[in-house]
Amino acid sequence: MNEKKNILHGHVTSNKMNKSIVVIVNRRIKHTVYGKFVKKRTKLCVHDEKNISHIGDLVQICECRPISKTKSWILVNVIKKSII
Repeated sequence: MNEKKNILHGHVTSNKMNKSIVVIVNRRIKHTVYGKFVKKRTKLCVHDEKNISHIGDLVQICECRPISKTKSWILVNVIKKSII
């Protein structure tokens, strides 16, 4: 079973938990009736095994099996470190 897994990019908003981060993924959706592009954002809990990411980092995350009640994503790598 070779399933294609979703890979997303987002910014870290919280890293206060142990081995977990919160990532906001921004996307643009075309409105069904009016055709205008609307910005939507999704908050995802991500598993960070080595605690390498910090607030403001741009990260790449991948879908995985459920690790806990809220975590179904895993950190792949840090694309860009924050200046903070």
